[in-house]
Amino acid sequence: MILDLIALDNSSKVWIYQADREFTYDELDFSREKIHEFLSVWTSHNQELHTYGNIFHRRFLALFVDESGAASASGCSIDKSVHFVQQLGNVLGIDFFNRLNYSYFENEEEIQMLPQSAFSEAYQSGTITDDTLVFDHLVKSKGDFLENWVRPLGQTWIKRVV
Repeated sequence: MILDLIALDNSSKVWIYQADREFTYDELDFSREKIHEFLSVWTSHNQELHTYGNIFHRRFLALFVDESGAASASGCSIDKSVHFVQQLGNVLGIDFFNRLNYSYFENEEEIQMLPQSAFSEAYQSGTITDDTLVFDHLVKSKGDFLENWVRPLGQTWIKRVV
């Protein structure tokens, strides 16, 4: 069952997939339709999951499962979601699985993405600082997503890799 994000419990699990480029507007429309189709049939052990999914900032695909009274996402159901994201990426020519790219806000509005080595160089040169807002895709819950997905670099685990 697809719900609005606001209707999900703050403990709902979240998985965030970063695209290696921005979606075009046509790709956004197509992808949101495919996300809706997937979520409408996503189950765990034949039990309906309470879900939400969307693309944020034309770059980040996030899937949520509310386990606070409904079915829980199992290993098999999580595998189904990963397979869905892989298929969507193949259709669009987007890589959602490069974990060595880091995204951040530049000028408080524009999102930039750099590979780890370039990100470290930008930090060393002062282009990126501890106050630069970065995206932490390792948040685990809706509440964490809302409060900590975007934070200053100095307050994240990413600081350790620069």
